[in-house]
Amino acid sequence: MIKEDLILETINMIRLYNLDIRTVTLALSLRDCADSDINVVCENIYNKITHYAKNLVEYASEFENDYSIPIVNKRIAVTPISLIGESCKNPDYVKIAKTLDTAAKDVGVNFIGGFSALVEKGFTKGDKLLIESIPQALAETERVCSSVNAASSKAGINMDAVLKMAEIIKKSAELTKDKDGIGAAKLVVFCNSPGDNPFMAGAFCGIGEPECALNVGVSGPGVVRAAIEALDKNADFGKLSNKIKEIAYKITSTGELIGRKLAKKLEIPFGVIDLSLAPTPAVGDSVAGIFQAMGLEHAGAHGTTAALAMLNDAVKKGGIMASSNVGGLSGAFIPVSEDAGMIEAASKGYLTFDKLEAMTSVCSVGLDMIAIPGATPVDTIAGIIADEMAIGMINKKTTAVRIIPVSGKNIGEEVIYGGLLGKAPIIPVNNLSSSCFVRRGGRIPAPIHSLNN
Repeated sequence: MIKEDLILETINMIRLYNLDIRTVTLALSLRDCADSDINVVCENIYNKITHYAKNLVEYASEFENDYSIPIVNKRIAVTPISLIGESCKNPDYVKIAKTLDTAAKDVGVNFIGGFSALVEKGFTKGDKLLIESIPQALAETERVCSSVNAASSKAGINMDAVLKMAEIIKKSAELTKDKDGIGAAKLVVFCNSPGDNPFMAGAFCGIGEPECALNVGVSGPGVVRAAIEALDKNADFGKLSNKIKEIAYKITSTGELIGRKLAKKLEIPFGVIDLSLAPTPAVGDSVAGIFQAMGLEHAGAHGTTAALAMLNDAVKKGGIMASSNVGGLSGAFIPVSEDAGMIEAASKGYLTFDKLEAMTSVCSVGLDMIAIPGATPVDTIAGIIADEMAIGMINKKTTAVRIIPVSGKNIGEEVIYGGLLGKAPIIPVNNLSSSCFVRRGGRIPAPIHSLNN
């Protein structure tokens, strides 16, 4: 029986507390697009994307209207392009990136992910060529997003890749300095990257994935905050955790309903539901706001990491009870520029770089959308990436670095991207040198618990 209070609760989640389907992402294998001729590869890629995704935006918009729930982004994730391009006699990865961009534009999606390479244990020729092309590819396209997996709990940390990606991040920011380094905002370095993640910039269609699938990302930090604020101020952590699980269950159920119906209409398999509390710059849609509802004065106070750990765990537990298809990243994101509360905390000095790094040991991803001075040395950026890779490797979790060294700007200044990317204050990093360490080369071995097969 339909109950009035449940109807009102759902309406309030959407209208008052920013519940949304953050993304519907079509994951698409391009492995059959390989050819020795680069022109044939690009033609195959364009034709396949436009065939499978031709109705994605139209049908998603229909469901948005039918169910009155916002679907904020429509996206595509493809096979790591390093694997496709290396089949060519004369690979041109920038040309492939432009083909991806054109296809994404023609079908109307917001972003296309998968300009990627998986190099945790070493490089192929295709990997090297793709990585070198990333700065130009991101500077000359609008919708293309790039990711590189440089470490895993099974393989260790490829320190040659870490140093190379620090150089690539720096160059990507410099080539787009007229837009405050937005190229680096579309680039992420991973440890333990999942192949079914629907969120950008790290989405790609993993090797073990089917020909195509629809992966859905749902977000609702405002809903979680409202539920916590409705609790008694003296409610203990058990009650607090149960309330978060209850809300996560409802959010996941909503996302799976929309995802399965949309997949059926598109005549493709439903993939995963990724329940990630991905914030936006909108007031009331903040993970940092959840910390305040829990009783902290602001994000960054002592206790923030513990609050985030409980939040992340409760979200996963609630989501997994609602669906057998929970995947992707699932948990709580802490992107600095995309969260109004995190922006405020960073601007006031409550959130330091070291505190953000500590929080990544228990959050869903890692150091995300952090603006740093443009003069930051490559070796320092490599050290930052290495630290984050180590957290992921040792803890058997996904971690990532999406950092923006903003050319010509320094501590205290601000970058403004607008939309979901928001704005960010430029925060300081440690000035001590990492040079000798990050330039040793080779691979940091995987931990002993990797030998579990």
